[in-house]
Amino acid sequence: MPEGARRIEFVSDIHLSADMPSTAQAFLGWLAGSLADQLLILGDLFEVWVGDDASRQGLEAEVVAALHRASRQRPVAVMRGNRDFLLGKDFFAASGCTPLADPCVLQAFGQRVLLSHGDALCLADTDYQRFRAEVRQDAWQTAFLARPMAERQTIATGLRAASMASQAGRAAETYADPDPALVSHWLQAAQAEQLVHGHTHRPGDEIRPEGWTRRVLSDWDLDHARRAEVLAWTPDGWLRQPWPAAGAWAG
Repeated sequence: MPEGARRIEFVSDIHLSADMPSTAQAFLGWLAGSLADQLLILGDLFEVWVGDDASRQGLEAEVVAALHRASRQRPVAVMRGNRDFLLGKDFFAASGCTPLADPCVLQAFGQRVLLSHGDALCLADTDYQRFRAEVRQDAWQTAFLARPMAERQTIATGLRAASMASQAGRAAETYADPDPALVSHWLQAAQAEQLVHGHTHRPGDEIRPEGWTRRVLSDWDLDHARRAEVLAWTPDGWLRQPWPAAGAWAG
């Protein structure tokens, strides 16, 4: 936490893409208007990221420029998610953002809080865990990034279509949640009693019988729904601010 900070804001699962313009504008508005002392984006900022050369075109270039402006006002940190795990050093250099390891510990207001995107914790989603293990290998990423951008985009579109087809007709509550035993292990190693994560698209707070608390971030969709939320942390505690809300970005 920056010295003297009094407010930290968290978001995740924005899924920025050119075909969701209202969501993109809302996110850009948050970046420009937030009065927080630190902004933390915990994964899936983009719907898909096929390589850092994508940052030179279209919406991606606009978002990188907005992140750079925001990072000149206060620290902005970004964690890679399951959709944008290929965010690389060129993205972070251009955006001015700090890369966050997954997981990592945030120390603020006399407490330690564990941060994660959340996908690595969802062990019951076995198909995804196999896919994740493959695409997080250096050899796979090197081979993929060596392909022409058009080919990478085609592959990514196909993978996304397959993922959406597998989820079709399923209620959100049937999606895998973080494995409690693994979360307990991570928290014990981190000497923390709270976990903040995204990925599951089921925002809310849960006090677990194991003795720890998890705070789940909202996904954002203002093109097909009215769903967007910022989680704020101050010395007075935690506050969820849904979109739209009067003064939402001013605190």
